Amino acid sequence: MKTMIKRSGVFRGAIGLACVCLAAGLAWGLSAAVAAATSPTPSGAPDKVILRLGWTREPDNLNPFVGVSASCYEAWHLQYDLLNGYDAASLTPKPEFAESWSHTPDGLMWTFQIRPGMTWQDGVPATAHDVAFTFNYIIANQMASFTGYTEGIEKVEATDDVTVVFTCSRPKANMLGMWVPILPAHIWSKVDPKDAATGYANAPPIVGSGPFQIVEWKKGSYIRLAANPKYWAGKPKVDEVIFETYQNADTMAQDLKSGALAGAWGIPPAQVESLNGGGVTSISYITIGFDQLTFNCAPAPAKGNPVLRDPAFRQALNYAIDKRKVASVAYSDQVSPATSLIPAGLYATDLDYHWEPAAAQAYPFDLEKAKAALDAAGYTDANSDGIREGKDGKPIRLELLARNESIMSQQSGKFIAGWFKQIGLDIKFQVVSEAALSDKVWNTVAGKVQPDYDMFLWGWVGDADPNFLLSISTTDQAGMWNQSVWSDPEYDALFARQGRELDPQKRKQTVWKMQQIVYQQSPFIPLIYSRSQEAYNTTAWTGWVTSPARDGGVFYTFQTDSYRLVHSVAAATTSEGSGSSTLATILWIAAAAVGAVIVVLLINRSRRRRAEES
Repeated sequence: MKTMIKRSGVFRGAIGLACVCLAAGLAWGLSAAVAAATSPTPSGAPDKVILRLGWTREPDNLNPFVGVSASCYEAWHLQYDLLNGYDAASLTPKPEFAESWSHTPDGLMWTFQIRPGMTWQDGVPATAHDVAFTFNYIIANQMASFTGYTEGIEKVEATDDVTVVFTCSRPKANMLGMWVPILPAHIWSKVDPKDAATGYANAPPIVGSGPFQIVEWKKGSYIRLAANPKYWAGKPKVDEVIFETYQNADTMAQDLKSGALAGAWGIPPAQVESLNGGGVTSISYITIGFDQLTFNCAPAPAKGNPVLRDPAFRQALNYAIDKRKVASVAYSDQVSPATSLIPAGLYATDLDYHWEPAAAQAYPFDLEKAKAALDAAGYTDANSDGIREGKDGKPIRLELLARNESIMSQQSGKFIAGWFKQIGLDIKFQVVSEAALSDKVWNTVAGKVQPDYDMFLWGWVGDADPNFLLSISTTDQAGMWNQSVWSDPEYDALFARQGRELDPQKRKQTVWKMQQIVYQQSPFIPLIYSRSQEAYNTTAWTGWVTSPARDGGVFYTFQTDSYRLVHSVAAATTSEGSGSSTLATILWIAAAAVGAVIVVLLINRSRRRRAEES
């Protein structure tokens, strides 16, 4: 019995020691767990909820008067408010920098009420005077990036801090569809307009009024945006958004699958289906835009081949492009062949701005028809060497450029180069970076744009209102959005007419006629109607907002709702379980752990005792 009592004492001592050690360990673990939830990062700030997103095409410039890529517009709308934005579900106008608006019956005067109490991200009050400054800065200095929106506006006046009045020379059909970022006057008034249109970098940290602030840009790597805690619609639910730039779409796809990214846009069409599943939703949806083959129509001394200035030559090339094959192979059947400027399927049936050519007007894929059309236009192969000659007797040699950043443009370019060779043209197909292509498109000599290219493949993304896509072919935009430097007086007159027509049905008829002119003149050939390919994690992240609601995506230049409202499931769970409930849970686990140790020790003691008694 002494032995038994002695060993029983040892057992009780062991339990006590184990409990003390376990309690000490749990106390350390508990303090560590509590500290982990609130511990600062090396910068001294608490742990941040970061929304990491991927893209393969970073902005070319953060200056709104210089940048042209779609990623620029995505970043700018997070940085800057528009006067009025777009409803995510319907793409109809909704309040943004302004909270309401009204106009006179004749449509010549528009009054916008600005949200009171707003501030810029540096704390300076944001008022109606900033709206007046932004629009007057564009109008007075003919800032080409936005003159398509400001056409018809005579003057803009802030009558007080919350009221701004637009006086127009004619009714303005797109008044509520102007994609113009409102800029802080106290910063941009110090920027020379000539510098703003060419060299001003607008380097981070950038000051705006939007839901996020661009605070860092490491070119070729990432852009980091911090949440605006004083945003008028409330602080976003994430602390930061980081757009990571990928050189390889496959690597981006793998990071999506692993959870390293919360989402990505610019997914190659061929990968859309493969990304679905495992907590990732991958979609392809129609956008307001198209990809096109653009011709250099600029007169001398521009460096493009002079044959491209002849509408008959350009028309003939339409027959030599199989748009269905381009859509099927280059875009993995994720797009549809295009015909005109405004994509099909975007608008209500009674207000469809899309024009479709009749069968007699259409250009079907037919290489023999292309050859016959070139012959009829006077571009023949006189010496039978397989290469047609121009009106100057020289062999027709054309350079076709595709973008390194777009696999689809490269695949399309290979097809088109092959078809053009079959009809007797000497084609040099080359892949270049978007930056190099931009330099060629906007090549400047003595202050004037003189395009230095023959043909290139790129795309357009428009606005909910058709005005912008129509404006890119006007004479006023030659050397800016009008990359072909094509000019047609009738088209210009029709553009002015549709811009002042407030009756949607009458406006539609004019818009149709404009598309017909472009189709016939072919300064560029629309190849496919764009669809955007996106993927986003729905297991670890929630709150995504689709736009348009019917079948749209979550990343869209017309709305910021997804960025503001998306949040981490884990962060939400941690937040809901923080404080006393988290402490209670940890203590419960600690008690259970102590109990488990006691049970184990009791079992072991019972086994030893039975062995001794035997």
